[in-house]
Parts: sequence; C-alpha cells; structure tokens
Amino acid sequence: MSCSVTLKQKGFRLTPQRRLIVDVIHEARGHLTAEEIIDYVQSRVAGVNKSTIYRTLELLEELGCVYRSRLGDHFIYHHAEEGHHHHVVCHSCGKSVDLDDDLFAPVEQAVEERSGFHVGFTHVVMRGLCAECRAKGQHDHGWAFGIESHSHD
Repeated sequence: MSCSVTLKQKGFRLTPQRRLIVDVIHEARGHLTAEEIIDYVQSRVAGVNKSTIYRTLELLEELGCVYRSRLGDHFIYHHAEEGHHHHVVCHSCGKSVDLDDDLFAPVEQAVEERSGFHVGFTHVVMRGLCAECRAKGQHDHGWAFGIESHSHD
C-alpha cells in the first residue's frame, strides 16, 4: 500500500510537504539519508522547515511506511515495501554489500525456541572490515562494531 493511502486511511492530511517526502521515498532506488530527503524537498519547495521533514519521516516510520536504520553517524530510510534486506558496511571505507533477506531466519527460529520471543529482522546493518581494507592492513582498533536492526514485527 502506498504511503499516501496509509496517511489518508489513518486520518492524516496529505500536505504538499508530505507528498514530496512520500514521492522521494517511493522514487528512490535504495536508501536515502535524512539530509538527501531534506535537500530534495527544499529544492522543490522553498522554506520547508527541517523539523517538518523529520516529523513526517517519524510519522511514516510509526505508520510502517518506511524503515529507519542508523548507518554510521546518520540515519537512512527506505520504503517498507522494498521488504526485508540486510547489509554489511565497512567501518573503514564505507563499502556496503547487500545480503540475502533470509540470512537471519535461523536466528529468529533459535531465539523463539530458546526464549519464547518472536523476533523479526526486517533491516539489519552490520559493520566490520571489508576484505580490501583488511588486505591493506586495517585492523580492529577498538572500533565499535555492531549490528543495528529495525523491525515492525
């Protein structure tokens, strides 16, 4: 279902600013940072406040229209209809590689069997060192490697 339809069904007005934000998310081929969304909207409608854009992104996330994940020092957004997908990102050079969407199915099953919790991974970003950076002699110097996940399940 489109974000526009979801907004209307939930009783929210589809303002020109919201329409622009929804359009950029629907048209995007992949992830967008908040800054990219802000630049897009402000290039088309002068004077749109950043806080309006952030509030709209937060609303779209709450409604399940977009997923938000932290990638380094910023957040990335993608349309929820793109489905489950995961990435590994090099902490050193920023290279990102997509992973199969069923990668975490065994983990989800194991967690449920062992704890009774049903978990779902819809968008996981794992950080580490890529092969090229390791080959150049990069090492883990105490960087905070980790997994960041977002799920609406």
